[in-house]
Amino acid sequence: MTSRYLVLGKNGQLGRCLTRTLDARAGCELVAALGRDEVDLADAASLARLPEGDLGSADPWLLNAAAYTAVDQCESDVDVCHAVNGDAPGALADWCRERNVGFVHVSTDYVFAGDAETPYREDDPTAPRTEYGRSKLAGEVAVLERTPAAWIVRTSWVFGPGKNFVGAIVRQGVLREAGKAEGPLRVVADQIGCPTYAGDLAEAIVTLTQCNQAGAGGLLHLSNSEACTWWDFARAILDAAGYGHVEIDRVSTDAFPTPAPRPAYSVLDTTKARGLGIEMRPWREALEDYLAGDDFSALHQSLRDEVAVAG
Repeated sequence: MTSRYLVLGKNGQLGRCLTRTLDARAGCELVAALGRDEVDLADAASLARLPEGDLGSADPWLLNAAAYTAVDQCESDVDVCHAVNGDAPGALADWCRERNVGFVHVSTDYVFAGDAETPYREDDPTAPRTEYGRSKLAGEVAVLERTPAAWIVRTSWVFGPGKNFVGAIVRQGVLREAGKAEGPLRVVADQIGCPTYAGDLAEAIVTLTQCNQAGAGGLLHLSNSEACTWWDFARAILDAAGYGHVEIDRVSTDAFPTPAPRPAYSVLDTTKARGLGIEMRPWREALEDYLAGDDFSALHQSLRDEVAVAG
């Protein structure tokens, strides 16, 4: 039986990977992938534009990868942040329940306080410290209150096609290679989490919708395995991308003050996912595949062109 899917957030890192995964996966039909131009989650009226007529299927799904993810900007743009991350997911859950459509909503490690010493389980107490985290938690609550069979997938430190930490670090390598910058990078070494490759996350989410137990719904943590610091991640990126000669100084979080405090500990316990047969590989393996792929090749060339033009 073929499952049919709608994807929201098509232009984001995860959204792009979800559309690719669904296009390639047997037994899956991508009905539509929609971005903010088609469905703006800050505007409740946008839901009227969801193409429900195309979902006629015994197993339809809506995958919501759309979110307001500018963490620092959320601190000042509170109303829009909560409209997109808090209110819209509840409305999407209503839409799915009324049409008997399965729902996967993507959330974040920011719903936790970030001060733990062991990986966060799905049932651990939440205590967000940012407007972003509070808005995402509100979205989780709204979805599960209205559609208990929905899945809430929490993840962390996502990288993939588009702007992300990998590109920011490689750009520094390009600048130093071109003689446009010098000296070591400064990267935070006292925040711990699990980098998550959007391609692997997309595969895991689609697999979740095809699990025999998928109808159970609830909270689920998904990330690549093995914890590290941002410094560790940056070092691995430079080494694998051909910039191993670039030095990186370890600095504390206090060296980079931001409007939204960053969690010191973001590691998610993925035991529940493994019980469903979903196990994601170590992030270093995923990073190597990303760096060897077309997405990074295009990004790398664009960074070199940008630096060259800057003169």
